[in-house]
Amino acid sequence: MVERVWRPGTALDIALTMSPHRHGGGDPTWRREADGAVWRTSRTPAGPGTMRVSVSAAEGAVEGRAWGPGAEWMLDTLPALLGVDDDRSGFTPRHGVLIEADRRHAGLRIGRSQRAFEALVPAVLEQKVVGREAWRAWRWLLAKYGERAPGPGDEQLRVFPPPEVWRSIPSWDWHRAGVEGVRAKAIVNAALHADKLEAAPDSAETDRLLRLLPGIGVWTSAETRQRALGDPDAVSVGDYHLPSVVGWALTGEKTDDAGMLRLLMPYAGHRYRVTRLLALSGNRPPARGPRMAVRDYRSF
Repeated sequence: MVERVWRPGTALDIALTMSPHRHGGGDPTWRREADGAVWRTSRTPAGPGTMRVSVSAAEGAVEGRAWGPGAEWMLDTLPALLGVDDDRSGFTPRHGVLIEADRRHAGLRIGRSQRAFEALVPAVLEQKVVGREAWRAWRWLLAKYGERAPGPGDEQLRVFPPPEVWRSIPSWDWHRAGVEGVRAKAIVNAALHADKLEAAPDSAETDRLLRLLPGIGVWTSAETRQRALGDPDAVSVGDYHLPSVVGWALTGEKTDDAGMLRLLMPYAGHRYRVTRLLALSGNRPPARGPRMAVRDYRSF
């Protein structure tokens, strides 16, 4: 085990800041304890690792403990994961809902995992399906192909498989996971280019590389860059719910992608930050009309 203490110097909500890396209830790469401590696994450049992150309120310090070949890397990059590089310069909330959300969630930071392919796979699984369907597939694939996480944590914790494992998953196991051919092929093809994605120098180049890949569009690229690179301006255009959330919170009316982008123009450079805060505000339109159905591709 390796230990590290980091003092952020500002208010920090570790669970809220790290929550974008959690994919549904029962995510095998994530656990949260009753005292607020968070366990997270990752396949680092040095190998698999498990990390437990907690806060010592009395000392104003974040305490990290890690296990496995990737332990040192996870602790070295813990400040980045918790948003040490998050620059709020130029962000001035102008709408009442946004001002209140920013006040209530003062401990929110936009962090970066620095693991692009690890962020990409769940984003692809979440394409054009409801969350429960994507998260079920994520759990099944990690249980089947992820390795047992190092350290003393929950025995069900698993580490994200390496690219060569994703490339080797047979069609029948994608089917058992409930993933149809389009998403499966997108992941398998992306696995061939994982090294290039990890080596991209910035968000713009990562976006370019991602959108050259079949099955990867604007939404998937944004979701990946939000998590891997902490891009505060990466907007999830094409999201089923987000335009309505943004429109309702800022104008009291639903809108579409084009309308959402117009509303977010004053916040250029921080558009993802704004959508994150608005989603946390709870200010949502009434739930009326058709909902996306949960599909089970295993029965097809």
